Amino acid sequence: MMMSSPVLLRRGTAVVALALLGAVPLAAQPARTPLTIERITTGRSLIGIAPVAPSWSPTSRQLAFLWNDAGLPGRTIWVVQHDGSGLRRLLDASSTAPVSEMTWLPRGDSLLFMQSGNIHVVAASGGTPRALTSDGGDKSDLSLSPDGSTLAWLSNGDLFAMPRAGGTVRQLTRVAVAPIGSVPLGTYFRRDVEIGSATWGSDAPPYAWSPDSRTIAVQYVDRRNVPTLRIPYYGDTAPVLNQLRRSAPGQVNEVRRVGLVDVATASLAFVPLPDSSITRTVTLDYASTGTLLIDRETDDAIDRTVFVVAPGSRDARRIWHDHRDTRIYNDVASAWDSDGRHILLTGDLEDRYRVYRISPADTTPRALTPATSDIGGAAIANAATKSIFWVSNAPRPSERHLWQMRADGSRMRQITSMAGTHVPFIAPDGRTVALLTSNDTTPPELYLLTVAPGATERRITRSQAPDFSATRWVQPEYVTVPSRTATPPIHLRVIYPPGMDRTKKYPVLLGPVYSNTVRNRWAGTYATLQQYLAIEKGYIVVQVDVRGSTGYGRDFREKFLMDWGGEDLEDLASAVDYLKTLPFVAADRFGIWGSSYGGTLTVYSLLRKPGLFQAGVAGAPATDPFYFGSDDVAIARRPQTHPETFKRGALQYAGNLRDHLLIIHGMQDDVVPFATSVALAEEFMRLGKNFDFAFAPAATHGWTQRPYYARYLLTRLVDHFDRYLGPGSR
Repeated sequence: MMMSSPVLLRRGTAVVALALLGAVPLAAQPARTPLTIERITTGRSLIGIAPVAPSWSPTSRQLAFLWNDAGLPGRTIWVVQHDGSGLRRLLDASSTAPVSEMTWLPRGDSLLFMQSGNIHVVAASGGTPRALTSDGGDKSDLSLSPDGSTLAWLSNGDLFAMPRAGGTVRQLTRVAVAPIGSVPLGTYFRRDVEIGSATWGSDAPPYAWSPDSRTIAVQYVDRRNVPTLRIPYYGDTAPVLNQLRRSAPGQVNEVRRVGLVDVATASLAFVPLPDSSITRTVTLDYASTGTLLIDRETDDAIDRTVFVVAPGSRDARRIWHDHRDTRIYNDVASAWDSDGRHILLTGDLEDRYRVYRISPADTTPRALTPATSDIGGAAIANAATKSIFWVSNAPRPSERHLWQMRADGSRMRQITSMAGTHVPFIAPDGRTVALLTSNDTTPPELYLLTVAPGATERRITRSQAPDFSATRWVQPEYVTVPSRTATPPIHLRVIYPPGMDRTKKYPVLLGPVYSNTVRNRWAGTYATLQQYLAIEKGYIVVQVDVRGSTGYGRDFREKFLMDWGGEDLEDLASAVDYLKTLPFVAADRFGIWGSSYGGTLTVYSLLRKPGLFQAGVAGAPATDPFYFGSDDVAIARRPQTHPETFKRGALQYAGNLRDHLLIIHGMQDDVVPFATSVALAEEFMRLGKNFDFAFAPAATHGWTQRPYYARYLLTRLVDHFDRYLGPGSR
């Protein structure tokens, strides 16, 4: 429904009058530590090294997690009691090598962990760890068999096992084929054949143990028929022409199969499944009864199929199929219910993502969660409490909260109360939840929450540098504005400069633009940069949930299909329309920036709507659909079936450039190849257009990953806007 006037929300709970914006004068603000690009990108991390990988002991009495409390790279093991007491570092300070992963032993008195490529065991009470392996290597995905007797892990593309106490290592598979490339950079630098996950779109584990510990289901990936992409690398003494297996829409993709490994005989047999070169594995999971669940979805997201494999068999039985031609990137998941007989599906069968229950005996989906909000990820069944947990965007699209209900779908209630975005980890007894939580002004931290009415989150970690609290972080406002087109109202997240003088005019930066940005969360380096632009530079910083975002219904989400750089520009223009009505906004000082799809939005905004923004910074912009990634068939389809979509490259609009554009691109970017920005630059030069280009020689798609790249390129970004828009009020 179109709204006649914008609604302004603070924390999503109260209507705030526009006249209150910037009402606090600068003189009333507390002393603070200035932000700088150097402080954001180099030295000890200002926002800290967030805790990751919380893991409950089998007894639910202790929680282990990986963390670095000094804000330095490399995490180690920490342990805390279920009530929040007894927080301690498990390994002594002399153990400086990072811990990459860990898992509890069955009695909950010891932990296995991976450090420097070797497996170790340490008592949960502390003490000297004992090494179980000494050969190093690239071991990953460590797990313990359900009967507690055998360790398994992946190394060099194959599956290995050994007794829990150490001893002879057995190689269970022999399928791996080395990568064809010589430079280990990029998303597509993968082995030609491996036991492992697909390059894109698989949250399923690379392997899963059967309940009787006799069989391991594995994901097998074969890339030998995928086309080759060549990228020059200049970081060696002489240039190297690196090679990667990378497909584009319409080309042959990797083959993804499911295999069953007999642990006793180390033999591999494949489950016969159709369309393995166009389908990803969503879920690979055993029920307590021994039945294997295989949930699969085609790369274009149109078809989703659920199979089950009975114990002792390798024949897959299809129990459910769903087809819809208009789907785009799909946030689907599935898991067994705790009874081992029902499956909990997260799906988009209706307007919203909901949790449904099906079973091999009854394949008609029954919706369990409300039709008014979207579910994110898999539902979590807890056998001890006979309940189901899930994460929802209720009560508002900008939030992500934990909810609980009985197994039959009754007695729903919201568990988390603190505003923000929560990622839950449920204790086995269902009585306590570990949360990785962030919000607009707090980076991710670990919290514990008792699952009981009236309970509140207890903060466990404090990761930020000492001067983090000395910075006056700005609380964003959430705004809903009318849309230019026949869509729901457009949602904005706005950061106003502190102490704003409403009698003056301020420049506006939209960015980083992307889908799903209007969220109450801390978004890493970009979150700090947004605050810097508002606090130190005096820009009004805005983000927009353009079409393709979740939280606003299926129609709004799927309008993105084959229309990137099209009607989504109208969503940005709707935001500009509203912002220009504000008396303190400089109507001729608008900028836009973003990376990847955000870079696409930036380039297409300047070329298809010249004058809407006076300056733009496009990081790694995807401007040529023929070079989209293998997962992008979900929004572009294929040139063989939808040729009109692939006529929408940016080069044809290059003659429209009249505003100030800076392109940033990593030369080793294999997701959006550097060559595509080179082609656009060539066309700009041919047409006599002025623009700027900044590159990083060894940067991949994430061009801020190296601190010195981040410092240089973010400085270029800020300088570009300062030069062409002018910071602060006038």
